[in-house]
Amino acid sequence: MSEQALEELSALAAIYCEPGACETINACFLYFPETDGVIFRIQISVKELLDADILLKLLFHLPVNYPSTLPEISVSSDQLTRAQCMDVKDKLLEQAKKHLSEPMVHELVLWIQQHLKYVIKQPAVVCSEKTTLSKGASTEDAIWMLLLHLDHMRAKAKYVRTVEKWASDLKLTGRLMFMGKIILILLQGDKSNIKEYLLLQKTSKVDVDSSGKKCKEKMISVLCETKVQSQHKRYNLILLWIEK
Repeated sequence: MSEQALEELSALAAIYCEPGACETINACFLYFPETDGVIFRIQISVKELLDADILLKLLFHLPVNYPSTLPEISVSSDQLTRAQCMDVKDKLLEQAKKHLSEPMVHELVLWIQQHLKYVIKQPAVVCSEKTTLSKGASTEDAIWMLLLHLDHMRAKAKYVRTVEKWASDLKLTGRLMFMGKIILILLQGDKSNIKEYLLLQKTSKVDVDSSGKKCKEKMISVLCETKVQSQHKRYNLILLWIEK
């Protein structure tokens, strides 16, 4: 990481110093095979149109050559739809291009705090299934496959609904397979959406621990992440039980 980036991280930790407001995450733990760097999450409370507080979770992946390269950004909130979160992400990436080659994370956070109500006021752009699939299949590079192994699911019904929702929102297809004690998730889709799913899987509270408290998925393995040949079949996301 550049000296600029390290100084920015120190400044962000000082600015967002309340418990849970700023958290650094190990990049290798989230499995980014092509690049190293730093991943961290900032949580902020923002006023929306009716002056209600929205808890916004912003996940930034700073590659090693940041700020010469734009960060990857993921946005989530329990109070916004996935489409609204994607709108926020797109607007933040637009703003990030204006700050290329200079530390930008704090500027982006300040910008969304001031403009969130205007961003989510705009109707989400809904693409038809035909348009989405055409875009996803336009080049061989656009279709990627991800195979995950889960150690367990304690809150299975909720976990399955969450996986299905994320896959649907991100236009991913695949299989959720239960083979005895083995749990596998196979996903296909646009490479950026595959990475977005992986970020959600690792940073959201999708299961419960032994005491019943909500927890993040910590026992997950990426078995494979690779480009899919264009002629290979894309699956609908379904549940598949295989008895041993």
